[in-house]
Amino acid sequence: MAAAAEYLPPAPSDPDSGIDGVRMTWNTWPRTKLESSKCVIPIAASIAPLRPHQDLITVPYPPLRCKTCVAALSPFSQVDFPSKLWICPFCLQRNHFPPHYAGISESNVPAELYPQCSTIQYTLDNGSGSGRDGLGLVYVFVLDTCMIEEELGFAKSELKRAIGLLGDDVRVGFVVFGTQVHVHELGFEGMSKVYVFRGEKEVSKEKVMEQLGLSCGRRVGAGYQRGGGAAGQNGFVSGGGGGGGSGVDRFLLTASECEYTLNSLLDELPTDQWQVPPGNRALRCTGVALSVAAGLVGACLPGTRARIIALVGGPCTEGPGVIVSKDLSEPVRSHKDLDKDAAPYFHKAVKFYDGLSKQLVSQGHVLDLFASALDQVGVAEMKLAVEKTGGLVVLAESFGHSVFKDSFKRLFDEAEQSLGLCYNGTLEIHCSKDIKIQGILGPCTSLEKKGSAVADVVVGQGNTTSWKMCSLDKTTCLTVYFDISATERPNLPGNVNPQLYLQFLTSYQTPDGQTFLRVTTVTRRWVESDIGSEELVQGFDQETAAVVMARLCSHKMELEEGFDATRWLDRNLIRLCSKFGDYRKDDPASFTLNPSFSLFPQFMFNLRRSQFVQVFNNSPDETAYFRMLLNRESITNAVVMIQPSLISFSLNSPPSPVLLDVSAITMDRILLLDAYFSVVIFHGMTVAQWRNMGYQNQPEHAPFAQLLQAPQDEAQMIIRERFPVPRLVVCDQHGSQARFLLAKLNPSATYNNAPEIGPGSDIIFTDDVSLQVFFEHLQKLAVQS
Repeated sequence: MAAAAEYLPPAPSDPDSGIDGVRMTWNTWPRTKLESSKCVIPIAASIAPLRPHQDLITVPYPPLRCKTCVAALSPFSQVDFPSKLWICPFCLQRNHFPPHYAGISESNVPAELYPQCSTIQYTLDNGSGSGRDGLGLVYVFVLDTCMIEEELGFAKSELKRAIGLLGDDVRVGFVVFGTQVHVHELGFEGMSKVYVFRGEKEVSKEKVMEQLGLSCGRRVGAGYQRGGGAAGQNGFVSGGGGGGGSGVDRFLLTASECEYTLNSLLDELPTDQWQVPPGNRALRCTGVALSVAAGLVGACLPGTRARIIALVGGPCTEGPGVIVSKDLSEPVRSHKDLDKDAAPYFHKAVKFYDGLSKQLVSQGHVLDLFASALDQVGVAEMKLAVEKTGGLVVLAESFGHSVFKDSFKRLFDEAEQSLGLCYNGTLEIHCSKDIKIQGILGPCTSLEKKGSAVADVVVGQGNTTSWKMCSLDKTTCLTVYFDISATERPNLPGNVNPQLYLQFLTSYQTPDGQTFLRVTTVTRRWVESDIGSEELVQGFDQETAAVVMARLCSHKMELEEGFDATRWLDRNLIRLCSKFGDYRKDDPASFTLNPSFSLFPQFMFNLRRSQFVQVFNNSPDETAYFRMLLNRESITNAVVMIQPSLISFSLNSPPSPVLLDVSAITMDRILLLDAYFSVVIFHGMTVAQWRNMGYQNQPEHAPFAQLLQAPQDEAQMIIRERFPVPRLVVCDQHGSQARFLLAKLNPSATYNNAPEIGPGSDIIFTDDVSLQVFFEHLQKLAVQS
């Protein structure tokens, strides 16, 4: 098992691009629970419910459903054309086609029976006849003012740009907070009218609505009504204008109506006016501000497409959700504090945000978090509220940094850079008999819908066959963990269907209110592992397996006290290699791995060293941020997070992938590292010297100018396609920022073997083992009898 041979990056093909958007750890499944446990890697599927595909067909009618299990008609259903019947592949129920399918025949089948339509999209009518519900989008901006003037200026400038990008019919609300929470009544003419909430006390949804004059009414049509305000058809109560209205439309105005008012407000908005004593932190009531915003959007009809967009510039120090005391001498909690249970505010804050997430999920609304500060702001505590509502999260150092500015702009972009945001999603899963669902890791919430397919063991959002996604986009990815319930093989294997079936039904609304249902049905083969182990091996997807293990490991680290992640990964890798490796007992030199498994050990090597497992030198906020993105990104992107890609640019050869190894560094090369959260352009020593001497500006050195430009163009292409926007680091060999590259490389050359290193290359000052040593130990342990 030669390290160099195994360490090449995977081919650039993208299996995520299939119409189904489903990737599984095992593409042939063992028959029984015992056999599946011997496979070591969990049986799991990564699904991208809204992945765009050019071959996807949308039909203008609802699906046919099985009358027993309510699975949808699919190409895998058996059809009896003469009798006009179809048999459900999940429960084997015979269903009659309705009268409007009377013309069905072998030569005239509906789109949902086409073999290539394993994924198909149906248009659902909302009762309006057009498939649209008439409700508009709602954005409530929640702005932190406990910042220095310069930071607040950056945030205000980006808010103004965002408001200019909004469609005229999008409704906007505005809440600012510092020591207190200020809700601006944008519909009040003539002067600025503000409702103030104290920052130190928890405030319920009912209290918020009462204070804002939105309660004491009854739900009429699609909104709340009080006094003479009439409930409109847009999910809001119409007020009387001129400040005399009594509905939520006093606070939520369309962008065209309030753009001037909001821009004027932002121009005049100062930093928080409460004086901060020396040695103290600013009083910041983030928790109350988010509660008030949730109460405000709660006055709309549940399911209104509403987002709370919070711009937070520091830690919460006041009221519910507080993460640190006001005293600056007390540092914000670290991983060490959490491990030792020495973070007095943590569990209370998590409980508060869990309650807020339940309120937002029941309302069908979304919380997006844009945190920009040098200190922590409480992302670790807010993680539940953001993830359960399907919200977006961006962590940056400053509101003036391109990571925040470009990511924030992408949220409102409707051109080709659009995120494809959708709302009010629900996911339903149907499985063949003997398959149980343990749960889902990703941005969703369990709807607690019990059924025969629910497993006893729960992973993530479990105990259900149906999940809610308040928001999802074209890149949203969920990981479903399965369990095999059969304890013994069927007695008559000849009479048993060798195929298993899974169906994923995702209903969602587009920003313009149209409702669709996307149905994906996939099939895989059952295999008897003792006689079909070769088939099992060929069906192993090592990229998906690496990501599934990374997500499960991160989940266990958060959930299980004292969980040793490195040891857990090592033990599973050794078991996998012992089970599927080819070797003679107690002879490490004889060990070889099938090509279907050959990349998996290096993925595990890089995962052990990654920010998901090694939390040292990362704050709890950063770790929570990394894990949230790991759980929602596609397999291709998640693999880049675990094992970054490295491309070499030189004058002597075209751009090409190179080993993620310190040996890739030479003086005459430029290296481009894509680590997902950051993109690094690293200039070798000679290249940096030539650049500093200005050779690229001389006509006779045009190829050198092109060499300098090529990695910049490639980096911009990566940045343009990614959300959140990664940090771009441009550095030189032996420069201080070269650490961004060196930290990700395999330390094959360290200070221990420095004399063996050639001139112009680099070494890494570390005691970490290299990939070669890791492989040698793995071979030795895998072949032990």
